[in-house]
Amino acid sequence: MVAPASATLFVMHGARDVLSSGLAHIEEQVRSIEQAVVENPALAFDLARTLIETVCRTILTERAIAYSEDDSLPKLFRTASNHLSFLPPSASSEAKVRKSLAQILSGLSAAIQGICELRNQCGFASHGPDKPRPPLESIQAMMAAEAADTIVGFLYRIHRQDQSPHPSPRALYEDNSAFNDFVDESFGSIRIFEIEFRASEILFQMEPESYRIYLAEFKEQAESAEAESVAVPEMTT
Repeated sequence: MVAPASATLFVMHGARDVLSSGLAHIEEQVRSIEQAVVENPALAFDLARTLIETVCRTILTERAIAYSEDDSLPKLFRTASNHLSFLPPSASSEAKVRKSLAQILSGLSAAIQGICELRNQCGFASHGPDKPRPPLESIQAMMAAEAADTIVGFLYRIHRQDQSPHPSPRALYEDNSAFNDFVDESFGSIRIFEIEFRASEILFQMEPESYRIYLAEFKEQAESAEAESVAVPEMTT
């Protein structure tokens, strides 16, 4: 049972929203961040970083995606993001929408990098400093905590949504032979010993979200080229 939010000036609404969706083990981290923002701002930077890392590792573990215990937080976020479908299947070919979402993800990635750097420079529990740390206050801690709250809430909800039944992922590859041929012709095959691998197959297996993005762009370019080829120039008299 999820405990009620502690009586502080700051509540992590996004993180608390996903507690009952399978992340009950982060409740202590969430309560600690809410308290630290007010009582120990420097500790909030450490805890914000730890919370995002926990959620990224949880997503990768639930999806049976390999990662190293030594992976940095930005790398964990990138790996998790590359294996999530940020668009529903019905909108997977919307290239412009994908580009817009990619910009948002880039912003989240920059926020994570900022949290990591704040943790290293101002954190309460980070490596021993060789000089006094900048004395930041609750307002800066709240900014880091709110960024972490947004990231974990969004990322885990996308992860859960993406686990709902969809058409077979393999069908996406098999139904797009023109794109696959384009990738193979552009990049060739890769041979390891006596085994040959198609470039399109490698892209699909190793970077499924990148495959969807490039597929959407390929379709958009093909549609634009087709529209230009059927356009009839206006006749003048």
